[in-house]
Amino acid sequence: MRIIDACATSAAPIKEHGLLRVLACGAVDDGKSTLLGRLMADAGLVPEDQMAAVAGAGGEDGFDYALLLDGLAAEREQGITIDVAYRYFATARRSFIVVDAPGHEQFTRNMATGASICDAAVLLVDARKGLLPQTRRHAVIAGLMGIRDVILAVNKMDLVGHDENVFRAIVASFRPHADSLGLDVRSVPLSAALGENIVHPAAAMPWHAGPTLLDLLETLALAPRRTGSLRFPVQRVSRPDPDFRGYQGTVAGGRVRRGDPVVALPGGQPSRIRQIVTFDGELEEAGPGEAVTLVLDREIEAGRGTVFACPDNPPACVNHVVVRLVWLSEMPLGTGRELLMRQGTDLVPCRITALRSRLDVVRIAENPATTLGANDIGTAVLETGRPVVVERYGDNRTLGSLLLIDRLNNETLAAGMVVEAVNAAANVYWQRFDTTTADRPSAGRQTPAILWLTGPSGAGKSTVANALERRLTAAGCHAYVLDGDNMRHGLNRDLGFSPPERAENVRRLAEVAHILADAGLIAIVAAIAPYAQDRANARAIAKDVPFYEVFVDTPLDVCASRDPKGLYRRARQGLVSDFTGVGAPYERPQAPDLRLDGTAETPQQEAGRIVDLLAARGHVPAA
Repeated sequence: MRIIDACATSAAPIKEHGLLRVLACGAVDDGKSTLLGRLMADAGLVPEDQMAAVAGAGGEDGFDYALLLDGLAAEREQGITIDVAYRYFATARRSFIVVDAPGHEQFTRNMATGASICDAAVLLVDARKGLLPQTRRHAVIAGLMGIRDVILAVNKMDLVGHDENVFRAIVASFRPHADSLGLDVRSVPLSAALGENIVHPAAAMPWHAGPTLLDLLETLALAPRRTGSLRFPVQRVSRPDPDFRGYQGTVAGGRVRRGDPVVALPGGQPSRIRQIVTFDGELEEAGPGEAVTLVLDREIEAGRGTVFACPDNPPACVNHVVVRLVWLSEMPLGTGRELLMRQGTDLVPCRITALRSRLDVVRIAENPATTLGANDIGTAVLETGRPVVVERYGDNRTLGSLLLIDRLNNETLAAGMVVEAVNAAANVYWQRFDTTTADRPSAGRQTPAILWLTGPSGAGKSTVANALERRLTAAGCHAYVLDGDNMRHGLNRDLGFSPPERAENVRRLAEVAHILADAGLIAIVAAIAPYAQDRANARAIAKDVPFYEVFVDTPLDVCASRDPKGLYRRARQGLVSDFTGVGAPYERPQAPDLRLDGTAETPQQEAGRIVDLLAARGHVPAA
């Protein structure tokens, strides 16, 4: 890492739009260093002695502006950016921290490091080459790191004759990619070598009536970051004398005030804040980013890695975490290896239990995978040796980011962002059924089938499945219910509720149902399975076993009014994430094999209609 000191301006800046941390990224040789050097030079931010140092080094006007940022000898010799350079400067309207990230694929880890602190990104594209795989990879990583505002800077327009059509084509080709990543994109055509549309408008591109790059950077309005409830990871316990015990760290979310109640996680011990101490004296309160020492009103068991949190809205404390990984090592990912996880101020043993998918950075598609190579991006499940305090990266960057480290050689293997904390027991409940093993007959009177009951939480799927199993068993048939919640207590306990995890949950349910049907049973699956594609995949897994999709069609407002597990209420309070019908969609079946009216029929009547379907298809004797 290199830190390049700020260039002083003649007057103190007026921070009209606040500090902007901006990432400059793109493929190698797209001209990032030249662009940033030109930006500061044309804005009058480079002292005369520094300009004199790069005079006569080449370039259109005798200046090599890239040398203002490429400070390492290896970079100057190779003509590429290797390390991450941080440039601090200010104009009259805004203060900036600009991160010049390396473009070569080999240094993707450096780029990811720089992106983790930024609010916005300038993504460079060479007008002659268009969008390259590394350009797309940088856009993906920026999005994963929480950056939403992107300026697409199409550079070297002078080398394509300032052709408007070239610029428009590049912008159009990037738009679907940006939309799939949720990026808010502004575009500008420019030439770093000639200083066109960087600080001053380009006379050679009169067709571009929009702002220059500096105008965009100075006026970019950023959405305020959510501070949430108190999150304070303890970095060090201070004991300067026997009478003082202070917990030092940086506030990672929310605010802390003298007298506030807190809970220490993962232990769960309650306490209150007695003092907030700094080098300059005591404070009444402290907010995000402030390094302070907290003194509690009682002694508790807490040390490095402990997180003080608001007791009314604590973060998750779990042993399983779904993460998005940027794999940085030349050694490929292998599941089951014992690793170390650096997360917040904690260092815990962990292992990767499953790799869900690898991201195709060009098509933005999740593909099945068994490993990740250097610079690959994928979704995996981690199991930790002891409970860890985590939050989704989008909610809290400190508790939502992590590093995976090799235990033997201390090599950093991957950077990760928390997608979901998996705590199955907190949000799913064991569904009891009346039929026991002793009730099941020894001789089957049916041909196998899979009945897939789908509908929102509270629709009545498990109740109908229970009534159906009792009725079939009483008639001398072999049947068994696979309940979605029950499966999450065992086989699927490592899965959360993000779309990839839901897809894997459905896949496992379908595989088990197929095994039961292959053994001659009627398998009854009761699971939300909110996505049509996942249900279609379940039907495909059934292969030649008859598969019947049964839609328990109960309106969401009725499901929410029932709310037997209190999940709708908790989801609306923000305590349950990705909950179907509140924070996640439910895709209604368009052509189910059977539709049940969850408001006009009793569970017994609905079970009877399913038995009628089975009898009509020859699976069970007619009543």
